[in-house]
Amino acid sequence: MNAPLADRLRPQNLDDIAGQHHLLDKNKPLRNIIESGHIPNMVFYGPSGVGKTTLAGIIAKKTNRTLRKLNGTTATTADIRSIAEELSGFSGINGILLYLDEIQYFNKKQQQTLLEFIENGSITLIASTTENPYFYVYSAILSRSTVFEFRTLQKEDTEKAVRRAIAFMEQETGEELLFSDHAVEHIACSCGGDVRKAVNAVELSVLSTLPKENRREISDETVISLTQKSAVKYDREGDEHYDLLSAFQKSMRGSDPDAAIHYLARILAAGDLPSACRRLMVCACEDVGLAYPQIIPIVKAAVDAAMMVGLPEARIPLADAAILVALSPKSNSAYCAINQAMADVQAGRGGGFPRQLQNKHFDGADAGVKGQFYRYPHDYPHHWTAQQYLPDTLKGTVYYEPAQNKTEQAYKDYWNKIKSGGQGGRLA
Repeated sequence: MNAPLADRLRPQNLDDIAGQHHLLDKNKPLRNIIESGHIPNMVFYGPSGVGKTTLAGIIAKKTNRTLRKLNGTTATTADIRSIAEELSGFSGINGILLYLDEIQYFNKKQQQTLLEFIENGSITLIASTTENPYFYVYSAILSRSTVFEFRTLQKEDTEKAVRRAIAFMEQETGEELLFSDHAVEHIACSCGGDVRKAVNAVELSVLSTLPKENRREISDETVISLTQKSAVKYDREGDEHYDLLSAFQKSMRGSDPDAAIHYLARILAAGDLPSACRRLMVCACEDVGLAYPQIIPIVKAAVDAAMMVGLPEARIPLADAAILVALSPKSNSAYCAINQAMADVQAGRGGGFPRQLQNKHFDGADAGVKGQFYRYPHDYPHHWTAQQYLPDTLKGTVYYEPAQNKTEQAYKDYWNKIKSGGQGGRLA
C-alpha cells in the first residue's frame, strides 16, 4: 500500500477508464483503432489526471507490446537509444510502445532522434502533453502522429471514480467506509476534473479518520478541509491560464454576466488579480468602446480600487465592473478602425503629411505654391471646416464606421448636420 491509491486502482481495461466518452465509447474513433490492433503514433493532449498514461498502458497490454516510459523533463537521447537497442532482444519481439510524457520539454534534437525509430514502425510512440501540441511539438513529429484531445471529466464521471475508490479501499482495509453523498459530490467537484486528484483525496480522507469498531465515518468537514484548494487548476504559463482569461473576456463580450462572474471567480481563486484587471480594461475599451465611452473611467476606477485593497476585497469592485461590462451595449468600431489604420501603416501606406498640417511656417525655394493654408477650426461655425487631414496617398480612406448604437448614431447624426453646411460648417 505504499503506492498512492490512484496507482493501485489504475484501470486495467477500456471500460474502466472514467470519462473520455468521445474517444473510448463503443464505435468511437480511438477505441476502434485500439481494438484493431494496428496502433499508429499518437499524441494525447489534455489536462493532468484524465487517463492519458493509463490508456497507454492498456494499449500496450492489448497489443502485446513492451511498454517503456520516459518523461520529457528528464529523458535524454541516450535513453531513447537505449530503448531502441531492446528491439533486437526478447522484449522487442512484438515491438515496443514508447510512452513519452510531457513531450513539449523535448528539444528539437531529441525529437529528431525519435524520428529515426518511429518512421519505420519499430517503435510506436504515444506522446502526451498538457499543452497545445500544435504550438509545442515539432511539426515533424506531428506529421507522423494522430492527435487525440482528452477532456476534463464531468462531475458524473468523477463521482463514479470516487465511489469506485471507496469500494476498493473497503476491500483493501476490510473496514466499512462511510462517506455522505455530499462528501462524494464535494470531492468530485473540487478535483477540477482530475481523477487522480479525486481518488487520492478519498485515500487521504480515509487515512485522516480514526477507525471505530472496524468502520470509519468520514465527516464532511474532513473532506472539505482536505480538498478546499484542489479545484484551482491554474498554470500561469500553460493553456489553462490563457483558456480561463479567454473565457472571461468572451463571456463579457457575449453579454453573459453569470459566466463572466464565474470565470472571474476562478481567476481570483488562483490569486491572479493583475490578469483579471487587465482583461476588464481591455474588454471595456475593445468590446464596449464608443457604445458607452463612460465605461472606461468607471472600470479604471474599479480596477484601481481592487489593486488598492487587494484580495479578497478586490473581488467586490471587480465583480461590479465585470457585470457592468457584460450588460453594457457593445461596439468594436474603434477597435476595427485602429486595426485597419495599423495595417496601412505596417504596409508602408500613407507617408508624408498634407502641407497645412505640417509644423513649419515657411516654404523652401522649390515650393510651387507658397503658404501653409491651414484653417483653424475654432474660427468657423460649430468649430469645424472642411480640409484634408489624411496623407495624399490615403485621401478618402474611411477607417471608422459608426456602429448601430444610440451613442455612435448620435455622433453620426450630429456630424452629418454640421458637415452638410459645407466649408463653413453651417447647419442645413
